[in-house]
Amino acid sequence: MFKKYKILKWLLTGLGFIIVFIIVLGFYIASLLPQESTNISNSNASDIAYINDAMPSYRGKILAVVTSTDTMGLSGKATGFELTELARAYYVFKANGFDVDVASPLGGKPPMVLDNDDMGVFDYAFLNDSIPRRKLKHTIALQKVKSETYEAVYFVGGKGAMFDFPNNKHIQTLIQDFHKSNKVIGAVCHGPAALVNITLDNGESFLKNKQVSGFTNKEELLLIPDAKSIFPFLLQDKLTEQGAQFNEGITYLEKISHDNNLITGQNPWSVWALAEAMVKQIGYTPKARTITAEENAVKILYTYETQGINKAKALIKERIQKKQNISRSLFIDHSAIAVLTGKLNKFYDMLRLAAYTKEIEEHHTA
Repeated sequence: MFKKYKILKWLLTGLGFIIVFIIVLGFYIASLLPQESTNISNSNASDIAYINDAMPSYRGKILAVVTSTDTMGLSGKATGFELTELARAYYVFKANGFDVDVASPLGGKPPMVLDNDDMGVFDYAFLNDSIPRRKLKHTIALQKVKSETYEAVYFVGGKGAMFDFPNNKHIQTLIQDFHKSNKVIGAVCHGPAALVNITLDNGESFLKNKQVSGFTNKEELLLIPDAKSIFPFLLQDKLTEQGAQFNEGITYLEKISHDNNLITGQNPWSVWALAEAMVKQIGYTPKARTITAEENAVKILYTYETQGINKAKALIKERIQKKQNISRSLFIDHSAIAVLTGKLNKFYDMLRLAAYTKEIEEHHTA
């Protein structure tokens, strides 16, 4: 009996230490996060130099296509298109001389997903900009779209795209027309769901032997373990089944595939590179742009994955010395991903990168 009480005592003591450790770790991680700007939600496109300065002459129109689906199948989980994947590409296209129309399978106001942890200046500027707001409220129904009006088409991601992009006859006709006319086709994250089940005039799959990127199985299943029962298919599997050469990049880091006029991106962190690659493929040199704090963090994370933590820290120091911002929040996000995937050493390294970034920033502002 007394032995049982002794074991219980040790168990409670151990549990107490674990709880204290978790609380202390939580406070430490919170200390690594930067203070949120109270003004960022008031961002306006008219105040962003990249969008307004050195504007090129009008170069035509690009069509952005978003999902009309607001629920993930029978799961009841809300979905829609990802704002960040539309907003950032929208302003890259605008800054490079293109007007942008927004279409959806059903037309009208589409369901939108806001990732509050990932919202930046351009994303809030989009929400505060009356022109794209009006375009979103009245998206063009795909059946009314005339392909000859546009220089390129861009399929925006969001999990809803997995349901109403495949087998949509208007999307299929659009892609067939753009392919025949040698026009640029872009898609990011779940947006490449638009590319499946399309047959060319020669009877072959549109995707046959094409280099393609999209949201990977690893990325999907990490966020939604029961994705196979929720979605009609896993995107990576379907693209591969239909003949695509799927290029899988590092989980949740930038990756694009460029196959002539087809340009695809793996995830939301690929939007900037993809949109600028589309501009270049159309025939123009993309306008110079200040790299965002998130993009810098992505490059540092890629360096960590491919060259190790010391090279990543060296890049942090180099970027800060050049007065470039780095998103510490993204390091913390990847520390959480490391825990979910059982990589505790990487979890520790992510905290080290966030702490080192904070230290160097404070040194240069002292």
